[in-house]
Amino acid sequence: MNMRCTAKARRGMAALAVVAGLALGAAACGGGGDGDDKKPQSSSSASQASGSQPEAQEGQSEEPLAELKGPSGLLLQITSAVRDSGGFVTINGQLKNDGSEVAVIPVELSGNETEIMNNGRSLGGATLVDSKSKKRYYVLRDTDGRPLTTTGFSTLKAGEAIDVFLQFPAPPPGSTDVTFQLPLFPSAVIKISG
Repeated sequence: MNMRCTAKARRGMAALAVVAGLALGAAACGGGGDGDDKKPQSSSSASQASGSQPEAQEGQSEEPLAELKGPSGLLLQITSAVRDSGGFVTINGQLKNDGSEVAVIPVELSGNETEIMNNGRSLGGATLVDSKSKKRYYVLRDTDGRPLTTTGFSTLKAGEAIDVFLQFPAPPPGSTDVTFQLPLFPSAVIKISG
């Protein structure tokens, strides 16, 4: 009698495995309809058609707001500084290795705060200085102490560039010209839009 129960249980498990396998196979192949595949392609091809020309609503201009030359051939181009309704200023740009050799990103760019340094390489050492209201603004942090800026890069190959962002508290609405500072780079006055 025990052998009958065991044999029945084995057949039941085998049938369950076959059904689960068929269901998994059907789910994996389920997205193959003609209509489903074309929707993502058309949206990605639409964004590719626009190329690297940002729209005016994105807050980016053709001319960079500032170009800062740093150590080891590093070049930081600031392309936008946009104030949003939430009380923040987001700076976008590109960090490029203009040199002929691999550039190691200096740890000084992360700043000297232990909490930020513990989160890896970043642009957490950047500040905005509002001369009009005589205040300095530091890169914002999330609830875990991570800087709200591009992180996780340690080297750039010759000619390589990465898009970067930094988020700061917004100066008062009347302050539109601020000085951007990043360790080891010269300072630059940039205009906040929005």
